[in-house]
Amino acid sequence: MTQINNPLHGITLENVINSLVAKYGWDGLGYYINIRCFTEDPSVKSSLKFLRKTPWARDKVEALYVKMVSED
Repeated sequence: MTQINNPLHGITLENVINSLVAKYGWDGLGYYINIRCFTEDPSVKSSLKFLRKTPWARDKVEALYVKMVSED
């Protein structure tokens, strides 16, 4: 199976978070995706821990990343 059309292929979750934070900042990220790991004392480490255990939140983060990449 090829991943040619998958914009997340080869991108780690950490890279996704770092890219989103670079573009929107923690405040902006918390605005677009209102979850505590982005609004209350945010860090990459805590966000990774939460997103790896919470599929619905990870789906939202990945969707925002895909949207950001497609706009650029």
